[in-house]
Amino acid sequence: MKYSRPQYKAPGIPTERTKLPFSGSAADIPRFDYPVTPIENFKLAAGRQIPYWMPVALTDERLLMQQELVTGNVRGMQSSADFSRVATENYTFNDWFNTNWTWVCSAGGPMLTPGTCLCPDITEWDKHVIFPDLKEWDFATRADEFLKTQYDPSKVLHISIGQGATERLISVVGGYTEGMLALATEPEAVRAFLSRFADFTIEYFDLIRSFYPVDMVTYHDDWGTEKDTFFSEKMMEEIVYEPTKRIIDHIKSTGTLFEFHCCGNITRFMPYMLDLNVDFLQLQRRAVDIPAMKAKYGDRIGFNVKIEGTDPVLSYSSSEMIPKIRDTIELYGKSGGAYISIFEADPEKIWNIISETYAYSREFYDTERIK
Repeated sequence: MKYSRPQYKAPGIPTERTKLPFSGSAADIPRFDYPVTPIENFKLAAGRQIPYWMPVALTDERLLMQQELVTGNVRGMQSSADFSRVATENYTFNDWFNTNWTWVCSAGGPMLTPGTCLCPDITEWDKHVIFPDLKEWDFATRADEFLKTQYDPSKVLHISIGQGATERLISVVGGYTEGMLALATEPEAVRAFLSRFADFTIEYFDLIRSFYPVDMVTYHDDWGTEKDTFFSEKMMEEIVYEPTKRIIDHIKSTGTLFEFHCCGNITRFMPYMLDLNVDFLQLQRRAVDIPAMKAKYGDRIGFNVKIEGTDPVLSYSSSEMIPKIRDTIELYGKSGGAYISIFEADPEKIWNIISETYAYSREFYDTERIK
């Protein structure tokens, strides 16, 4: 092994404190002697060039969720559930369109509260849907505090911009059944609504970018169940594609990397993802054969992946994780185009996962670089 794997909190090992995703806790992680900065390495991976190591979200970026972007307890972020809150029971909240959601502990996320319907007739969306006035909220104070006390220009500043076009459609009409019926029976009205939503999303992104030096955004728009897509290629081409492309084109025109989070088996929509010029896809592993997608499309698109062969409800020892980490790097690492997200609560296991990922991927890319 060319690169060392430092023992947990061994004397003399430089460390840094990092916030853990979707929790209120933090952990000490090793600080490596990087050959380039994490953001420089991340851009190599995003450009599907050979990076020096496979980027890890915990060490190489700072992710800001939407509720972290404003001062005070503001009703009105895209999906305003507090992901840092460890909920022990379900709770409800309103988002900035005044749509009511229920945080479901067993699902680990917010679901549209049954019976919620802002817009019973999509042809009258302009009467029922009130788009938020972004000037009402204080973004400046929080941004100033972040830039003075937390911002690290050597790392990727990654911001979630929340719900995408079809998810917002579904939320205002009352659910997936109603949303799919609207797509099928009122395409012109849906197209008009999605166009207005694209305008709003672009306005929101430009506002955030005026306060934060954003390097990457994640946009959430689930397009399928675990069996197949919610809607057809025809609906994609005639209704969904244009407003989605307009959002992506605008964001990427600013030099910002674009990550598309899309749950469900969206395999048949991959040609559209390629045409949309997405930098990274964040997909649902149990619904999609991501290794096959990497093999087929990896020269054109990148992937945000989790550690292969792991189940989020199970616990693994550090020694059990080593072959899984190495398998992940070998499956997704070729020519860059991938970075890893780690979901672990135990500080020592986090340390060991990060150490093995960094060291093994350095060795992997050193070998690839000299081939």
